[in-house]
Amino acid sequence: MNCNICPRGCNINRKTNTGFCKSSDQIRAARAALHFWEEPCISGSNGSGAIFFSGCNMRCIFCQNYNIAANTDGIEISVEKLSEIMLTLQAQGANNINLVTPTHFTYEIIKALELAKNKGLVIPIVYNTSSYEKVETLKDLDGLVDVYLPDFKYVSHELSKEYSNAPDYFEVASAALAEMYRQRKAPVFFTDEERESLKKAHNVNIEDGILKSGIVVRHLCLPGSTKDSKAVIKYLYEKYGDNIFISIMNQYTPLKQVENHPKLHRKVTKREYDSVIDYALDLGLTKGFTQDGSVASESFIPEFDYRGIL
Repeated sequence: MNCNICPRGCNINRKTNTGFCKSSDQIRAARAALHFWEEPCISGSNGSGAIFFSGCNMRCIFCQNYNIAANTDGIEISVEKLSEIMLTLQAQGANNINLVTPTHFTYEIIKALELAKNKGLVIPIVYNTSSYEKVETLKDLDGLVDVYLPDFKYVSHELSKEYSNAPDYFEVASAALAEMYRQRKAPVFFTDEERESLKKAHNVNIEDGILKSGIVVRHLCLPGSTKDSKAVIKYLYEKYGDNIFISIMNQYTPLKQVENHPKLHRKVTKREYDSVIDYALDLGLTKGFTQDGSVASESFIPEFDYRGIL
């Protein structure tokens, strides 16, 4: 069957060719480990069980994980191996399983999740996506994904075309987020009783303050794009209010591939970021996350060295 899993609609046979995401029909991953730099309700102190998949259906020109997005880093793993990795991360104390850039392997992931759940996987499943998703694909995840962790990158068609070769990003992401919200609605946190029950029944120690179900929408502020960042926040807040968390990120790091770009060659200034945060507060946003300026550093980009449990 030819692949039309995402809005790119490549319609190619991934057994013999690769489309925009640069991926075959074999799962390829670059890292699987406890990850401590997500939002507090995702990582906590114990860490999120992050699995970074190779390839990407966006491949933004400023990507912070450029090598894996281009599918130059990573190793092939089977569905069975992926399910074992999930169970290993749970045994290591992960608060959840965090599927990073999973879109192009959605149906293999579904199979792995079903295997892992049958073998005792009980921690929440986090779907960490660019939001460049087909609604039909997301519907097949209903009941398997507990927490959606989508980006909302742009409102501007010009920016999404230039930076991500996706002029239809806003329309696609808006529809995708609406489907995520249909499935998960307002955020729900684990109660003390639920955490104690999981500990007794499965020897799983989920921390207090970890999201059991819901949506955290991320927006990465980009240099020179304050107007569009405000448009993103305005859309999200007016559409969903306090029923989602909005994470306004300040960790953009200009890497080698954009060192000569007229806008993307520099970090976001304090003035730019503060302007976006002030705008969000003026709108009335209360359920959200912010970052200080020190996070814009290559040290926050994980090493994809295949150590650990891959």
